[in-house]
Amino acid sequence: MQLATKYLGNVEVDQRKIIQFPNGLPGFPDENEFIILDLPNNAAFQLLQSIKTSDLAFVITNPHLIYKNYEIKLEKELLTTLQINKEKDVAVYAIVTLNKPFSNSTLNLRAPVIINTEQLMGKQYILNDDTYSSKASLTPDKREVESC
Repeated sequence: MQLATKYLGNVEVDQRKIIQFPNGLPGFPDENEFIILDLPNNAAFQLLQSIKTSDLAFVITNPHLIYKNYEIKLEKELLTTLQINKEKDVAVYAIVTLNKPFSNSTLNLRAPVIINTEQLMGKQYILNDDTYSSKASLTPDKREVESC
């Protein structure tokens, strides 16, 4: 299907890869369908693009690429909601807040996007502690990477 996107113009997407967010995302409760799109020539970042609203897309990344020791515990309720049965079916992404210059951009490690890659269901999961920041640096110093 053809999809108008915020950053990539019109692209062809496979409807079988649409991810359902039953409760939407915080601030966007009516946005229930998204797709992950690759950014050309950039393996580290992707787009979480709304199917319904072309101007709604989030730059995302695997937080483990930047914070090697990033670790979260998923509550049983979340595992049930997303029908997660196997660890290999879980993908974790952090939403990037873009700033100028790009090196001042941040990651939201406190509210990662959790996706069941098998069932194609997702949820932005807000952690109940202060272990991680919602404005973690994209270019952390060595101390931050090791403590994460």
